[in-house]
Amino acid sequence: MAATPPISLERAEASALPGPYSVGSYAAQLKRRLRQFAHVQLVGEVWGFKSSRARVYFELRDARGALPCSMWCSDFEPLGVTLSDGMRIVVGGGCDYYPGTATSSPSFTFAVSELRVEGEGDLLVQLERLRRRLDADGLFAPQKRLPRPRLPRAIGVVTGERGKARDDVLAGLHRRGWGGRVVWAFAPVQDRRAAPSIATALRELAATPEVEVVIVARGGGSLADLFAFCDEALCRTVALLRVPVIASVGHHTDRTLIDDVAAVSCSTPTHAAEVAVPVDCRAARTDAAAYARRLHGHGRRAVLHRARALAQLSRAPAQHVARHRRHLHQLVRELRASARRICDGGRSLGEVHLLVLSRSHARTAGSDAAKRRRELDRLALALAAHDPERTLARGYALVEDRGGEPLTSVSAARAAHDLRLRFGDGALEAEVRE
Repeated sequence: MAATPPISLERAEASALPGPYSVGSYAAQLKRRLRQFAHVQLVGEVWGFKSSRARVYFELRDARGALPCSMWCSDFEPLGVTLSDGMRIVVGGGCDYYPGTATSSPSFTFAVSELRVEGEGDLLVQLERLRRRLDADGLFAPQKRLPRPRLPRAIGVVTGERGKARDDVLAGLHRRGWGGRVVWAFAPVQDRRAAPSIATALRELAATPEVEVVIVARGGGSLADLFAFCDEALCRTVALLRVPVIASVGHHTDRTLIDDVAAVSCSTPTHAAEVAVPVDCRAARTDAAAYARRLHGHGRRAVLHRARALAQLSRAPAQHVARHRRHLHQLVRELRASARRICDGGRSLGEVHLLVLSRSHARTAGSDAAKRRRELDRLALALAAHDPERTLARGYALVEDRGGEPLTSVSAARAAHDLRLRFGDGALEAEVRE
């Protein structure tokens, strides 16, 4: 740090320490010295994650200390990692220092250039990616839309054969006072064979016509122990079942993918049993008995009241029918009288029209026939007077060419040369020799 000359102060007190130096110079030297530290990898838990437009910020902690960290968003976002408090990660990078200004505070940070999730954090990242994919495929909604019976007659239960969850489910059903049928489907709930076995048990229960709702129950454990209930094939099977599935896997803080896909997610198997039977049967029976006792004292009075009401109601239809019968009879009488009047009027009008037509026919039958006959004779005489055959019979002849066309002039006859002369009793062929 001796590269920067000390500032001369007239009233500076004597000291064995070098300086004094300007704050900016010292901060710049500190920044260069920190950046010269070796780049290393650190492992710890994430706390206080937050982001800005340019960087993400969080603290990396363990039992012995904590370190503020920052990373450029351009380096963090391509990783596709979702950080949450308590997640263990491994980061790589080196120390960095912001010297500050006259209006802003300085800050130290560990500049992260590499980041990956360690141990269970890998499972969390994998789980979050699968959750987003199932949500994008619309598999979180189908079970939520299924109707759940208020008082099912048969409930299917998928759980471990010797697990405590089995007793908790029975305790919850007993607390409800439910007396229906429980159909058990035992399956392993913690190993690599658990997810296929649970899916098979769910399909078999859904194929049973009597089963109206299914409970999937398991006690608590680590995320690795519960990871069978995050299997993608199992979640897709649950989403496509015809019966609603109530999931109760782990404790209050545990959250598996089957909880997101199922119709209802419960914190304990006892709670799941109570959700499967929403009606408190014991309380309902008590209320029904109390209601029956209240009705017993009023029973006879209620029966007599209803008997009188029924008697009145039984007479009402007959009175109603009689009233309508009288009304209909009146309408029929009026209809008959109206029809009779219309028919009589029509008959009289028809007779008048018939008389008029008969008289008109009588007038025209004689005079018109004779007149038309005389007109036809006149037209026949006029037609006969213009008949060319009668003209030929009086001694005239018709000159035609060989095609039968009449010739009306001498020039036309000379031009035709060959002629045909028609008389009243026949025709002759002629020839022009001029």
